[in-house]
Amino acid sequence: MATWQCVQNCGACCNLTPADRPDLADYLTPEQLEIYMGMVGADGWCINYDRDQRLCKIYEQRPGFCRVQADTFNQMFGIESYELNDFAIDCCQEQISGVYGSNSEEIKRFMATLNMES
Repeated sequence: MATWQCVQNCGACCNLTPADRPDLADYLTPEQLEIYMGMVGADGWCINYDRDQRLCKIYEQRPGFCRVQADTFNQMFGIESYELNDFAIDCCQEQISGVYGSNSEEIKRFMATLNMES
């Protein structure tokens, strides 16, 4: 069974373009939505994402909705802890492919972490 893990130097999840996520208000509280919208830069990328270094500048203090963990995904999406792994894999595949393309180095590296063919 494949196990989800974040791929370093990817940052696809830091592309916050609200038009690509029209259901934000369905899974974020009003307070979270305000924080989220305040993080969106003019280009759609998080203002806390260093695109040159490909790192989050506030990683240790990032909001809960930026964390892939059972309690966060349960609160936001109703995902039970036993479902988190598969749900996170699906989310990452979709986001990475959407941001970088389905044949990108980022998706190839992600798929390699899963020991799967891309």
